[in-house]
Amino acid sequence: METPDGIEITGEIGERYEEVLTPAALELIVRLHRELADRRLELLEARERRVEDLAAGGTLGFLEETRHVREDDSWRVADPAPGIVDRRVEITGPTDRKMTINALNSGAKVWLADQEDANTPQWTSVVGGQLNLLDAINRNVDFTAENGKTYALKPDAELATIVMRPRGWHLPEKHILVDGRETSGSLVDFALYVATAGLRQFAKGQGPYFYLPKMESYLEARLWNDAFVLAQDYLGIPQGTIRATVLIETYPAAFEMEEILYELRDHSAGLNAGRWDFMFSVIKSFRTRGTEFMLPDRNAVTMTVPFMRAYTELLVRTCHKRGAHAIGGMAAFIPSKDEEVNATAFAKVRDDKTREAGDGFDGSWVAHPGMVELCKEVFTEVLGDRPHQIDRTRDDVEVTAEQLLDVAATPGDITEAGLRNNVSVGIQYLRAWLGGLGAVAIFNLMEDAATAEISRSQVWQWLHNDVTLADTGRKVTKELVHEIVAEEIAKLPGDAADYEEAKQTFLEVAVADEYADFLTLPAYRRMD
Repeated sequence: METPDGIEITGEIGERYEEVLTPAALELIVRLHRELADRRLELLEARERRVEDLAAGGTLGFLEETRHVREDDSWRVADPAPGIVDRRVEITGPTDRKMTINALNSGAKVWLADQEDANTPQWTSVVGGQLNLLDAINRNVDFTAENGKTYALKPDAELATIVMRPRGWHLPEKHILVDGRETSGSLVDFALYVATAGLRQFAKGQGPYFYLPKMESYLEARLWNDAFVLAQDYLGIPQGTIRATVLIETYPAAFEMEEILYELRDHSAGLNAGRWDFMFSVIKSFRTRGTEFMLPDRNAVTMTVPFMRAYTELLVRTCHKRGAHAIGGMAAFIPSKDEEVNATAFAKVRDDKTREAGDGFDGSWVAHPGMVELCKEVFTEVLGDRPHQIDRTRDDVEVTAEQLLDVAATPGDITEAGLRNNVSVGIQYLRAWLGGLGAVAIFNLMEDAATAEISRSQVWQWLHNDVTLADTGRKVTKELVHEIVAEEIAKLPGDAADYEEAKQTFLEVAVADEYADFLTLPAYRRMD
């Protein structure tokens, strides 16, 4: 396989990999790495400095240095691009072959083709997912399963628009080296897609579209914008062809929404309320600050609590002020064979989507094809034949930094039941992740890396802030966590040995003295 000077691929070259690892895609990786790698590392260092400042008593707020961007009412983002004008229901999921067909056929307007939280960075998934996306756009993805069931794409006009989510800035790609250095998982995912499937998407009248995760500042958005400009020049496609929706899923980014839109304005497709990672980031950012930033049990934190309400209201107001789509959060519920469980889940999803549509969101996420019609129905009740409600500018909304920071007003208790749920979910998810699955149904919810991050981060925070459990009166200690880990593993199918690697990884990120920024980083080191 032909490779440009300076690049080394250490991963095994499987069947058809050359269709994704093309000379053009690999050359683009080299150019992006040489141009942007050092800036990426500097921005990651800036994240660490912020964490140190917050631990020392600092806080978050709207930036004085960018006040002029927020106060300038003249700028707008680009008009919505073909295929992502009507986004009333979006489905998320990994890029395996079966999910690719089911998501595209689901009736959703958009499929978030996830190379990040619902995926694992195994080399076979990194390249295999890209192959499935290329095959989908070329309509070569149909297949027959071992049980004889046939999976085939509907006509193009009935398919969801593909919007690919690359990995976040923090994740490396150890299987591709440039000039002897590990590359960025973000830039590898982006380059492999834009130079192959993305060009086919452009040829078919749309464009390479992306969901950008885990950003913490407008400077990180600027880095993405520079990557887009470089790639479009290199590939010879018009500037503005690439569009990106940014997930506002970190606490710092909630204070820089307008600035993020501004940096990406010619390439912007809006913002998304990434609710699960946002909760994780709240815990992560203020994990050492005691009860002021202590959340109750994960499942007790709803979207109606004060700080979450402020976050979503501000997101809609910010997007519509600038002519951008505002996309709601994921409904993690999945259909069950238990009708009583189903009835409860569907009622909660309907309430959730009804609130979002009423607040002005232009669409929202579901994690399972069985929830698509419900979400579509709720948003259509508000939108009718209109593709969105960007014209509803929500001038009535005014959100202060104090409201965004009011975690202390969140009702609910920290309980042993919640601790056990966090432990069980974390271990079950990590077992699946280490085995190559990034999205897993656990306790009737679709769990991905974001929800697993909340689970392990709460355990770490409760352990390191002298928490006493409301239902049993027991103090959260390392001994108690180890005891519960053993008890919860004993409840799971199979032998304890089946969960040993997942258990060790969980303990590494949940009870260690030093907090790991992302559970996927030490877990990735355990992968080949």
